[in-house]
Amino acid sequence: MAQAYMAETGSGGKGPHRPGSRLRRLVHRLRGDRGIWRRGIVTAALALLLALVMLLHAQIPNAVGNLGSLTETFLPWFGVVGVPLLLILALVRKSATALIAVLAPMAVWLNLFGGLLGDKTGSGGDLTIATHNVNAENPDPSGTARDVAASGADVLALEELKASEVPVYERALASVYKYHSVQGTVGLWSKYPLGGVRAVDIKLGWTRAMRATVDTPEGQIAVYVAHMPSVRVKLAAGFTARQRDTSADALGGAIAHEQLDRVILLGDLNGTMNDRALNEITSQMRSTQGAAGSGFGFSWPASFPMARIDQILVRGVEPMSSWTLPRTGSDHLPVAARVKLGMGS
Repeated sequence: MAQAYMAETGSGGKGPHRPGSRLRRLVHRLRGDRGIWRRGIVTAALALLLALVMLLHAQIPNAVGNLGSLTETFLPWFGVVGVPLLLILALVRKSATALIAVLAPMAVWLNLFGGLLGDKTGSGGDLTIATHNVNAENPDPSGTARDVAASGADVLALEELKASEVPVYERALASVYKYHSVQGTVGLWSKYPLGGVRAVDIKLGWTRAMRATVDTPEGQIAVYVAHMPSVRVKLAAGFTARQRDTSADALGGAIAHEQLDRVILLGDLNGTMNDRALNEITSQMRSTQGAAGSGFGFSWPASFPMARIDQILVRGVEPMSSWTLPRTGSDHLPVAARVKLGMGS
């Protein structure tokens, strides 16, 4: 009878193929490869440098071109792009040293941002809020207004309102929101009565922030709307954000002196929650995205979102869910959240 498999003999016959034999041969070759620890030293060094940058980002000085704030604005991408790239290089080089080193930035990144990877979205809440930088050059302001109103927001903030387009937004939103106020280039639309409306001085010389009391069925809340000055990345000057930083400090001071316990800030802050320049604001408020969102919730630029600079921050209010809305005619994505105001909601 013919045999399907021949036992291995001393005369060179081949035995049956054993599962895992290729893996064992690979491990054997690697063990015999003395260069596995010597190769990839540069890749390993880059991995450790990346880990240090992410771990010590708060220590990177802003004295030269606001480098620290620039790093913190795009900090999540250091791991999203850097770690896979270094991992590929380590594998190509067949370097055990580099592979082990890549674990360092991976661990730091997971420590910083791992909590954002899960879905923390909950149900319930009694107030839906939204904010959108509509872009002064928006080619379809009425369509943008209808799109954000369709989100079901009870309170809606708009930033970068062009004076000539304000009537367009007012007409488009009139059927949904009975109450509204526009102060300079920012506005607030609400299904509930507004009071205590005033401009907030953020040290610009013109109005780009406001405050209002919204009288909800669950009681009064203070709502701030703000559009921080833009930042630029320039070859000669670096990350130019001084005016933004001054305005952030002024807005943080105004919120710190707010008399109402429940406070909501809506707007384009031109900075992320990691940016130390916003500490006067972020140290006293919570991000709805960080507390009750799914993922990073990047909002800018709308064509390929890379950073969340459009924020919904709260104090004395419980975030229940947070999300980005579909793209409009703006270069920003709208962002929305649902929060709990009353104890029984």
